[in-house]
Amino acid sequence: MTNRRVDSPLTPTRRAAGLLAGLALGVALLAGCSSEGARTDCGLDACTVTFDRGVEASATILGVEAKLVGAQGDQVTVEVAGEQLSLTTGQQATEVGGFSVTLDSVTDQEVKIRVARNAGN
Repeated sequence: MTNRRVDSPLTPTRRAAGLLAGLALGVALLAGCSSEGARTDCGLDACTVTFDRGVEASATILGVEAKLVGAQGDQVTVEVAGEQLSLTTGQQATEVGGFSVTLDSVTDQEVKIRVARNAGN
């Protein structure tokens, strides 16, 4: 007679817990971002970062850090992937470290930029 080990099926509670843990990990990996004084909205290859003005604001997105250095009128200085960029609303994307960076908007309260991976990176 052969003794066989019979695995009991996962209970609904354990199955749900495993599913939730997997979803949480997937969301964290997809977002891949953290921030201080900023909000992020990320997809697979691009993020929109909204910096609060008047505070030290930064965000880690797509594996690089983006910081708001300063803003005056419609011109903003940000640091992305260790390089400082001067951006103006409406200008074409600036290339830095394999990313395209554009300034979406500037208000008295916030600065919004878009950081996207360049094709082929």
